[in-house]
Amino acid sequence: MSIWKLGKLLMERRGEEGIREFAKKLGISPATLSRIENGKLPDLETFSKLCAKLELDPAELLQLGKKSSAKHATPTAGVTAYVHMKTDAHQTPSAAADLAKLILAAQKHAAEMD
Repeated sequence: MSIWKLGKLLMERRGEEGIREFAKKLGISPATLSRIENGKLPDLETFSKLCAKLELDPAELLQLGKKSSAKHATPTAGVTAYVHMKTDAHQTPSAAADLAKLILAAQKHAAEMD
């Protein structure tokens, strides 16, 4: 699954329940839930809440993981990361790049521990 299918998953999980009630259970606003269901990407805080409440694996949604289980592959071989961040007026391109490097380093470390 990818983060681009998160909206569809939320609609499926919500079923016939009203958007206000389901948003309240998730700890987000109805407007935020509506935006995500309509294909917008959540910010990092909302994404974390959704993963926790719905028991979703953030790495799976962000498509972080090894594509190959070859014993001789380097720790970063086959690792694909899709990092989605909501635009923040205070976040510089340098900070975004640093955050992406941090996420990839954490993934590399996790892969080495397997």
